[in-house]
Amino acid sequence: MGLTTSKSFGGVASSIMGDEKIMSKKAHGTCAHGPAKNLRWNVDPKTTDKICCYNRHYAEHSGYWTSTDFLKEMANPTGEVVFYDSVSQKPLFVAPRGRSWAAFIKESRAHGWPSFRDEEVLTESVRVLKNGEAVSVDGTHLGHNLPDRTGNRYCINLVSVAGMPKEGGDL
Repeated sequence: MGLTTSKSFGGVASSIMGDEKIMSKKAHGTCAHGPAKNLRWNVDPKTTDKICCYNRHYAEHSGYWTSTDFLKEMANPTGEVVFYDSVSQKPLFVAPRGRSWAAFIKESRAHGWPSFRDEEVLTESVRVLKNGEAVSVDGTHLGHNLPDRTGNRYCINLVSVAGMPKEGGDL
């Protein structure tokens, strides 16, 4: 058995620390069921299922998100964009908050994955485990919290946040 590294986080991450039990085995890997059928941005369904429900350590390849329809469809958003869990369809992140859309895209390009900051986390649905893994409260693997000199940076797989809102929800 490998050792689990425990990290100490500040900011929002310290208030959304989750228990490892969130990621316990369920009917579909760590998820109650597979990803929704109606995903945004033309993300690959097989990659989505593998990353979200059958994975604890790996990610979509660096820059994958730029090969989807995300940048084309989100070229000029008016206001904030809500990112939904691809499995539960719960809202997880809202961007941009505290910065421009251009700054969000610039940082995400620099790191290779969509990169959210503390003010963009919807704390009722996101948890950070002691090793830095970012997960949904329902067991979807999202990515990792990789703090840098400016604070928490949630490096998130686009396939994990490409869900649509549940009936009646806003995009």
